[in-house]
Amino acid sequence: MDVLFNSIDVRDLLSSHDVDDSSPLSAPDLRLLIDRLQIQSLHIKSKVHDYILSHHADFASLFAQCSDAVSASHRLSDHLSDLLRLTSDHPIDVEIRDATAEIGRKRKEAREKREVLELVRVVLELSEELRGAREDLRAGRVVEAAEKVRGLKVALRVRGDAEGEEGEPVVYGLLRKEWRECFEEIQDLLARFMERAVQFQQQQNEVRVNYLLSSNGIDGVELHMILKAMEVVGLLDYGFAKVADKMIKYVIAPALKCQSHVSFAEETNQENGHVSEAILRIVPSSDPKNENVQGESIFSATIQIIKFIHRSLCLENGAWMQYFGRLTWPRMSELIITNFLSKVVPDDASKIADFQRIIKLTSEFETTLKEMMFISNDEDRLSSFTDNVEVHFAARKKVEILAKARNLLLQSDFIIPQDHTRKVTEFKNVGAAQSFPDHVVELLFSSESCVVSKAAPQLMELVHHTLKDVCLSSPRVAWEFYHAARDALLLYEAIVPVKYRSGFPSSIKEFTVFVDLAPRFQLMAEEILQRQIQLVIYNLKEAIDGADGFQNTHQIQQYESAKFGIDQVVFILEKVHIIWEPLLLPSTYKRSMCTVLESVFCRMTKDILLLDDMAAEETIQLQRLIHLMLESLSSLLNSLNTTTSQTGKSHENLTHSLDYLVPSLGKIHLLDLPLKSITEAWESGELVSCGFTSSEVEDFVRAIFTDSPLRRDSLWRIESASFY
Repeated sequence: MDVLFNSIDVRDLLSSHDVDDSSPLSAPDLRLLIDRLQIQSLHIKSKVHDYILSHHADFASLFAQCSDAVSASHRLSDHLSDLLRLTSDHPIDVEIRDATAEIGRKRKEAREKREVLELVRVVLELSEELRGAREDLRAGRVVEAAEKVRGLKVALRVRGDAEGEEGEPVVYGLLRKEWRECFEEIQDLLARFMERAVQFQQQQNEVRVNYLLSSNGIDGVELHMILKAMEVVGLLDYGFAKVADKMIKYVIAPALKCQSHVSFAEETNQENGHVSEAILRIVPSSDPKNENVQGESIFSATIQIIKFIHRSLCLENGAWMQYFGRLTWPRMSELIITNFLSKVVPDDASKIADFQRIIKLTSEFETTLKEMMFISNDEDRLSSFTDNVEVHFAARKKVEILAKARNLLLQSDFIIPQDHTRKVTEFKNVGAAQSFPDHVVELLFSSESCVVSKAAPQLMELVHHTLKDVCLSSPRVAWEFYHAARDALLLYEAIVPVKYRSGFPSSIKEFTVFVDLAPRFQLMAEEILQRQIQLVIYNLKEAIDGADGFQNTHQIQQYESAKFGIDQVVFILEKVHIIWEPLLLPSTYKRSMCTVLESVFCRMTKDILLLDDMAAEETIQLQRLIHLMLESLSSLLNSLNTTTSQTGKSHENLTHSLDYLVPSLGKIHLLDLPLKSITEAWESGELVSCGFTSSEVEDFVRAIFTDSPLRRDSLWRIESASFY
């Protein structure tokens, strides 16, 4: 059958010499072609006929299968028609729906019955658990009973006195009522056990703790089981309440209120080789002690009581100790403050040192209680009281000192005898061994003498006494006394000019100032100021070190590092500006700040001059950093210019420009100049006035500008015009 599937090329039916691809066929050619096509057609028909005959069986089977498929489709159609006719005559879907609904109802009834059975089972289990709890309680198994009561509280969803949830079974309410009755029963029993466990015998001054207890026919229950059962059901507060109240009333309060010292003795009784009873006995002491020892005695006695509670009552259980501590510590601490700490509050600076011992004892006392978990780690009521006593005492004494100084200055008439000149002259002629006459004092660090008012030595006597108290006081009180002494001296400056005003005699004014104090105070102030300046300069140098010499600022990481260093410098300078400007005199502020700025810009200039052959982008980034820094420091630089304008008439040096006071600032501006301007500025001597040397300018030109004939010419001119 290949002839049926292959195409026939008509040109193959013609001879090759008869056919021309580029010319059309002639009539003879067409007739020849038709004849040959007819022959070819007859040949194909013959081939097809032979093929069909040779495959007759296959074709017969194929046609039979097709006939069977048609017959099956007709039968399926007939069956489908019969089914449709049957369903239309009898509606089976209704019956199916009814059957499904019935099945659903039966299943619901079965589920409800199972739920009821489950509820009955749960109720029976809860009821049995309640019965078991009562049986355990009557048998002395208090811990087991407590655990069952706790579990039933969760299962029955007991929440205080709240009623049950809406829609729940009534039986749950009955079970809750029964649970509450069981809870009250175990609560009462545990409370009776605790009353028998801890007994206070006032006549014998004893506290007895029994470890094997009996109550209501229940014998042989151990104390630790009672405490554990109370912890399980959450009754430790309830069980410890009466014990804690009696412990405060009969043991702790008498020990703290007793005028004489007391001590405590502990004993234990044993039965069958086990400790059955622990006894704490109060033993009054007839040995009188001083107050400090009394403080040690009070804290020692109280710690002994707490240790007895920790060891004998709470059985060294931290959680139980915390419960007991919460019930007793508020009243105990109040008793300690009222009967001891408040009575030893110092009323004089000489007693502050002794009170430091009380502070230390108080802190150690609270630390011991925290170790036994009697109080929490953040509890410091007694320490807070002692610290506040110290602060309040210091504040009160400071007010008293300043009040004395103020009254002294206000009440003094500052009268200088009319013959003060004669007295001063006579004093100068008297030998050094002679005592000074009134109002005449010798200047410190000087051979000169001057006349002062009576208020001056009196004020200095008050300051001297205050400084002596500083030596005897704790650091916190000493600081308050120091400031009081300092403020007393400053008070003179505030009061005296107001009291005299324009009526103050010119001839006396120079004798009624603290000329004897000024040199020393000025020296002290200058030393402190210089230490501060050096500290600031050190911090600034550390910040500049973080800039890594301002190298490779065209790289992002190096640029960020340099920027961070400059930001730190700006932050430190602004902080110093905020602190110094309102505090220092304008001239002192300007001098100090210029010193600091000079150190900063000098160091930055030094680092920049060490750079070599910077790229153009590197130079631009460095200029940007410098501009950002100067912009951030604009308020500081303006404050220095303002200071110059305000004080320019008082001192010749203050009339100079800021560039003169901070020479390195002018060096920083060199980054903004072109090569030609730099060369001209050097030749004119302008850079010399800024502190540049020829080598520095040459190094700077080599670092900033690339090698070129212009740079070589500039370097030659700088070297030729060298001023050094």
